Amino acid sequence: MDASRLIRKGECEWWIPPVGKMRVPGVIYASEPLIREMDSKVCEQVVNVASLPGIEKASYAMPDAHWGYGFAIGGVAAFDPQRGGVISAGGVGFDISCGVRTLYTGLTLNDIQPDKTRLADALFHTVPAGLGSRGRLHLTSKEMDEMLAGGARWAVERGYGLAEDLNRIEERGRMEGAAPGQVSDQAKKRQQDEMGTLGSGNHYLEVQRVVALYDAKAAAAFCIREGDILVSIHCGSRGLGHQIGTEFLKRMAMAAGRYGIELPDRELACAPIESDVGRDYLGAMRAAINCALANRQIITHLVRQAFAEVMPHVRLPLLYDVSHNTCKVEEHLVDGERKRLYVHRKGATRAFGPGHPDLHPPFQDIGQPVLIGGTMGTASYILVGTREAMALSYGSACHGAGRSMSRHQAMKQWRGREVIKELAGRGIVIRSVSERGVAEEAPGAYKDVGAVVGAADQAKLACKVARLEPLICIKG
Repeated sequence: MDASRLIRKGECEWWIPPVGKMRVPGVIYASEPLIREMDSKVCEQVVNVASLPGIEKASYAMPDAHWGYGFAIGGVAAFDPQRGGVISAGGVGFDISCGVRTLYTGLTLNDIQPDKTRLADALFHTVPAGLGSRGRLHLTSKEMDEMLAGGARWAVERGYGLAEDLNRIEERGRMEGAAPGQVSDQAKKRQQDEMGTLGSGNHYLEVQRVVALYDAKAAAAFCIREGDILVSIHCGSRGLGHQIGTEFLKRMAMAAGRYGIELPDRELACAPIESDVGRDYLGAMRAAINCALANRQIITHLVRQAFAEVMPHVRLPLLYDVSHNTCKVEEHLVDGERKRLYVHRKGATRAFGPGHPDLHPPFQDIGQPVLIGGTMGTASYILVGTREAMALSYGSACHGAGRSMSRHQAMKQWRGREVIKELAGRGIVIRSVSERGVAEEAPGAYKDVGAVVGAADQAKLACKVARLEPLICIKG
């Protein structure tokens, strides 16, 4: 991206002033090197989003932003239904509520090292992964609707996990307002055998070691110490979410003209929040959020089973679960007025600061844990939400490193077997059903996650708490 096209407002804050049909400015949070590495398409997509009806304050992009469908991945925007605000399936994304949850183990490297290979094998054989992977559950039509309405609470009620897990999940494990009836039979069919599965792409299950702490107070509140072994799960709503996104993008593209919405890009298909199409999508999207929450809850249960095979004494309580790719109704202060807005976060993480009423103990006084995933061979991070972010980005931060090249380009540059061998030499055990998938997700295909997290920290979107490095990675 040509930085000269932007107005620099701070070390990690860049503005695109409103021109043409833009209703609000565009704001990109990134360091100068990250800005220069960004595809120029990010700037174009930020501008396009800024032209949508009812948008408030600004069209934002996080430090990991890269080109996406309609919205940039890493895009954040909020819309006011009282001003004709819209909801966009492209502003949520196809993998609805893709997210990360992290578990404690109470172990150290010395505890895990003798059984590392056995543990990797147990996790790989217990948690289904890969394109089209099928789980042990087959949901009936009635069970499917109950799951779509109940989320992680539904899973816990059926013995997958612990009731105490729910207090450490956004929305306490269940998204209100889900409408299973708005989810098509095709979407449900795709999902009926996929619960409790990781899927493919950038999704993973990792055993990680805390190698550095940056904020002693937040680390203590999160009960994290240097040397701790944690487990992170990254996945979403699988085929169901993708089908919902595909179907509603078509419906919104057909409906936009009927509502007098001029689309700068067909991929930005949207509908008024208060329209029939808008309400239908909200109900289906919320059902997909519940699907993702239930999926991660079932996987958590499977991870605990795998650990029990190798280390029967280990208990894995939940640290936190965060979602990306959502649209949620939230209250935010805009020009001194408190408004009820529909906040789209696509490839972005909620990062509420201390004192926010949606947070519960022990996070109420310190801020929300923000879980930032890395790649197979790079670090992941735990951050904490800030008060500043509430004004800067509707309480939002980046969600990962962000791709620096396409999967096709990565396939040309790396071979999966070589990546696995190189990582093994660094003590990282990879288990995957697909060497091709490993090549597509090679660490070099992503931006420097440390630089991305550093920019989020410097911009006060979220503050660094801990750095985690992988020991075992299960990939699709």
